[in-house]
Amino acid sequence: MVQLKNFGKKPTITFLILLITACSENKHAYISEKQNKNSSMQKIIIQTDLAPAPIGPYSQAVMVGNLLFVSGQVAIIPSTGQVVIGDIMTETRQVMENIKAILTKAGMGFGNIVKTTIFLKNMDDFAKVNEVYGSNFSGDFPARETVQVSRLPKDVNVEISVIASK
Repeated sequence: MVQLKNFGKKPTITFLILLITACSENKHAYISEKQNKNSSMQKIIIQTDLAPAPIGPYSQAVMVGNLLFVSGQVAIIPSTGQVVIGDIMTETRQVMENIKAILTKAGMGFGNIVKTTIFLKNMDDFAKVNEVYGSNFSGDFPARETVQVSRLPKDVNVEISVIASK
């Protein structure tokens, strides 16, 4: 609500014109924002049979604008559903293959990754995981954190999630 002070009993014509203009400009700005949300910020689900199917209520990846959010990937062979457990380097290779399949489906590659999170069951595996992980990149590495956790889905030893940008 607008309070009119120092205008007497009747506001001036100029004030009314300014008020109407301000309201109409805000209306156009709102419509523009709404149109923007509906077009460029649309959520697109990325799904491929070349990566493991989700084992819960989540998507393999979600594209919003030019950003791709890839859910944490574990060492599951997509064609068989078999979990690869044991040798940490073999596990990590399978995880990276799963990530690659999702990136490819979204029209991207490892060079598009801007952020990575690595979850390890044992931080003693860091060097071996880092070796396999690093072999997928050539300079301009993404931001990353690596954390040790007490347990991962399917009792695997490594899980990796990424964010990529077109």
